Amino acid sequence: MRLYIKYMVSLRCKMLVQEELERLEIPYGFIDLGMVELLEEISNTQRNKLKRNLLRFGLKMHDDKKSILIERIKNTILEMINYADGCPKMNYSEYISEKLNYDYTYLANTFSDVKGITIQQYIIFNKIERVKELLSYGELNLTEISYKLHYSSMAHLSGQFKKVTGFSPSNYREMKLNQEELKLSTAVI
Repeated sequence: MRLYIKYMVSLRCKMLVQEELERLEIPYGFIDLGMVELLEEISNTQRNKLKRNLLRFGLKMHDDKKSILIERIKNTILEMINYADGCPKMNYSEYISEKLNYDYTYLANTFSDVKGITIQQYIIFNKIERVKELLSYGELNLTEISYKLHYSSMAHLSGQFKKVTGFSPSNYREMKLNQEELKLSTAVI
Protein backbone atom coordinates (compact mmCIF):
# COMPACT_ATOMS: atom_id res chain seq x y z
CA MET A 1 0.00 0.00 0.00
CA ARG A 2 1.25 3.47 -0.84
CA LEU A 3 0.56 6.75 0.90
CA TYR A 4 1.16 10.05 -0.85
CA ILE A 5 2.13 13.04 1.24
CA LYS A 6 1.99 16.67 0.15
CA TYR A 7 4.85 19.06 1.02
CA MET A 8 7.23 16.17 1.71
CA VAL A 9 10.06 17.65 -0.32
CA SER A 10 13.22 17.27 1.75
CA LEU A 11 15.27 14.73 3.65
CA ARG A 12 14.10 16.35 6.89
CA CYS A 13 10.48 15.71 5.89
CA LYS A 14 11.34 12.08 5.15
CA MET A 15 12.85 11.75 8.61
CA LEU A 16 9.73 13.26 10.25
CA VAL A 17 7.50 10.82 8.39
CA GLN A 18 9.77 7.91 9.33
CA GLU A 19 9.66 8.92 13.00
CA GLU A 20 5.85 9.12 12.94
CA LEU A 21 5.51 5.73 11.26
CA GLU A 22 7.79 4.17 13.85
CA ARG A 23 6.03 5.95 16.72
CA LEU A 24 2.66 4.65 15.50
CA GLU A 25 4.20 1.20 14.85
CA ILE A 26 3.19 1.23 11.19
CA PRO A 27 5.52 -1.08 9.21
CA TYR A 28 6.89 0.49 6.04
CA GLY A 29 9.16 -0.64 3.23
CA PHE A 30 10.65 2.61 2.01
CA ILE A 31 10.08 6.33 2.10
CA ASP A 32 10.63 8.57 -0.91
CA LEU A 33 9.88 12.23 -1.48
CA GLY A 34 6.09 12.51 -1.33
CA MET A 35 5.49 8.77 -0.95
CA VAL A 36 5.61 5.97 1.60
CA GLU A 37 5.41 2.29 0.74
CA LEU A 38 3.68 0.46 3.59
CA LEU A 39 4.21 -3.26 4.14
CA GLU A 40 0.56 -3.86 5.03
CA GLU A 41 -2.83 -2.19 5.00
CA ILE A 42 -3.51 0.16 7.90
CA SER A 43 -6.77 0.72 9.72
CA ASN A 44 -8.79 3.91 9.34
CA THR A 45 -7.86 4.77 12.93
CA GLN A 46 -4.13 4.46 12.15
CA ARG A 47 -4.58 6.40 8.92
CA ASN A 48 -6.42 9.24 10.65
CA LYS A 49 -3.89 9.37 13.48
CA LEU A 50 -0.99 9.48 11.00
CA LYS A 51 -2.79 12.12 8.96
CA ARG A 52 -3.39 14.27 12.06
CA ASN A 53 0.19 13.87 13.32
CA LEU A 54 1.74 14.73 9.95
CA LEU A 55 -0.44 17.81 9.68
CA ARG A 56 1.29 19.21 12.77
CA PHE A 57 4.50 19.28 10.70
CA GLY A 58 2.79 20.88 7.71
CA LEU A 59 2.56 17.59 5.80
CA LYS A 60 -0.74 16.51 4.30
CA MET A 61 -1.79 13.04 3.18
CA HIS A 62 -3.55 12.90 -0.19
CA ASP A 63 -6.76 11.04 -0.75
CA ASP A 64 -7.91 11.78 -4.31
CA LYS A 65 -6.11 10.38 -7.35
CA LYS A 66 -5.56 13.68 -9.20
CA SER A 67 -3.95 15.31 -6.17
CA ILE A 68 -1.74 12.27 -5.72
CA LEU A 69 -0.64 12.40 -9.37
CA ILE A 70 0.08 16.14 -9.18
CA GLU A 71 2.22 15.64 -6.07
CA ARG A 72 4.08 12.81 -7.76
CA ILE A 73 4.78 15.07 -10.75
CA LYS A 74 5.96 17.90 -8.49
CA ASN A 75 8.16 15.60 -6.42
CA THR A 76 9.69 14.08 -9.55
CA ILE A 77 10.50 17.57 -10.83
CA LEU A 78 12.00 18.63 -7.49
CA GLU A 79 14.05 15.43 -7.39
CA MET A 80 15.34 16.13 -10.90
CA ILE A 81 16.31 19.68 -10.00
CA ASN A 82 17.68 19.20 -6.49
CA TYR A 83 19.52 15.99 -7.27
CA ALA A 84 20.41 16.77 -10.89
CA ASP A 85 23.84 15.18 -10.49
CA GLY A 86 22.22 11.78 -9.95
CA CYS A 87 19.58 12.10 -12.67
CA PRO A 88 20.30 11.01 -16.21
CA LYS A 89 20.69 13.76 -18.78
CA MET A 90 17.44 13.34 -20.69
CA ASN A 91 14.65 15.72 -21.47
CA TYR A 92 12.18 16.40 -18.70
CA SER A 93 9.13 15.04 -20.45
CA GLU A 94 10.79 11.66 -21.03
CA TYR A 95 12.10 11.48 -17.47
CA ILE A 96 8.76 12.40 -15.86
CA SER A 97 6.81 10.06 -18.14
CA GLU A 98 9.21 7.19 -17.53
CA LYS A 99 9.42 7.72 -13.77
CA LEU A 100 5.63 7.94 -13.30
CA ASN A 101 4.74 5.41 -15.99
CA TYR A 102 2.16 7.66 -17.68
CA ASP A 103 1.95 9.27 -21.11
CA TYR A 104 3.48 12.75 -20.87
CA THR A 105 0.56 14.43 -22.65
CA TYR A 106 -1.82 13.06 -20.02
CA LEU A 107 0.48 14.24 -17.21
CA ALA A 108 0.90 17.69 -18.77
CA ASN A 109 -2.84 18.16 -19.33
CA THR A 110 -3.72 16.99 -15.81
CA PHE A 111 -1.05 19.22 -14.27
CA SER A 112 -2.22 22.28 -16.24
CA ASP A 113 -5.87 21.65 -15.40
CA VAL A 114 -5.19 21.39 -11.67
CA LYS A 115 -2.33 23.88 -11.17
CA GLY A 116 -3.18 26.47 -13.83
CA ILE A 117 0.40 26.47 -15.18
CA THR A 118 2.28 24.12 -17.46
CA ILE A 119 4.79 21.56 -16.25
CA GLN A 120 7.45 23.51 -18.16
CA GLN A 121 6.61 26.71 -16.28
CA TYR A 122 6.76 24.81 -12.99
CA ILE A 123 10.15 23.35 -13.93
CA ILE A 124 11.55 26.76 -14.90
CA PHE A 125 10.33 28.39 -11.69
CA ASN A 126 11.85 25.64 -9.54
CA LYS A 127 15.12 25.60 -11.48
CA ILE A 128 15.45 29.35 -10.94
CA GLU A 129 14.76 28.86 -7.22
CA ARG A 130 17.57 26.28 -7.16
CA VAL A 131 19.87 28.66 -9.04
CA LYS A 132 19.12 31.37 -6.46
CA GLU A 133 19.95 28.91 -3.70
CA LEU A 134 23.22 27.88 -5.33
CA LEU A 135 24.16 31.51 -6.00
CA SER A 136 23.55 32.31 -2.34
CA TYR A 137 25.92 29.58 -1.23
CA GLY A 138 28.64 31.12 -3.38
CA GLU A 139 30.41 27.78 -3.87
CA LEU A 140 29.80 27.45 -7.61
CA ASN A 141 30.21 29.92 -10.42
CA LEU A 142 27.48 30.43 -13.00
CA THR A 143 29.07 28.08 -15.53
CA GLU A 144 29.18 25.29 -12.94
CA ILE A 145 25.58 25.98 -11.91
CA SER A 146 24.39 25.89 -15.53
CA TYR A 147 26.17 22.57 -16.04
CA LYS A 148 24.87 21.14 -12.75
CA LEU A 149 21.26 21.98 -13.66
CA HIS A 150 21.59 20.74 -17.25
CA TYR A 151 21.18 24.10 -18.96
CA SER A 152 22.35 24.12 -22.56
CA SER A 153 24.53 27.15 -21.83
CA MET A 154 25.28 29.80 -19.26
CA ALA A 155 23.55 32.34 -21.55
CA HIS A 156 20.38 30.24 -21.50
CA LEU A 157 20.42 30.11 -17.70
CA SER A 158 21.10 33.86 -17.45
CA GLY A 159 18.28 34.71 -19.86
CA GLN A 160 15.80 32.50 -18.04
CA PHE A 161 16.93 33.84 -14.66
CA LYS A 162 16.45 37.45 -15.74
CA LYS A 163 13.06 36.71 -17.28
CA VAL A 164 11.79 35.14 -14.05
CA THR A 165 13.43 37.38 -11.43
CA GLY A 166 14.07 40.64 -13.27
CA PHE A 167 17.76 40.45 -12.31
CA SER A 168 20.82 38.97 -13.90
CA PRO A 169 22.39 36.18 -11.85
CA SER A 170 25.41 38.35 -11.04
CA ASN A 171 23.18 41.22 -9.87
CA TYR A 172 21.20 38.78 -7.75
CA ARG A 173 24.36 37.37 -6.16
CA GLU A 174 25.63 40.89 -5.47
CA MET A 175 22.29 41.86 -3.85
CA LYS A 176 22.42 38.77 -1.64
CA LEU A 177 25.99 39.57 -0.58
CA ASN A 178 25.00 43.14 0.24
CA GLN A 179 22.02 41.89 2.28
CA GLU A 180 24.30 39.53 4.23
CA GLU A 181 26.80 42.31 4.89
CA LEU A 182 23.97 44.56 6.07
CA LYS A 183 22.71 41.83 8.43
CA LEU A 184 26.19 41.34 9.85
CA SER A 185 26.81 45.05 10.34
CA THR A 186 23.46 45.59 12.07
CA ALA A 187 24.01 42.53 14.25
CA VAL A 188 27.27 44.04 15.51
CA ILE A 189 25.62 47.34 16.43
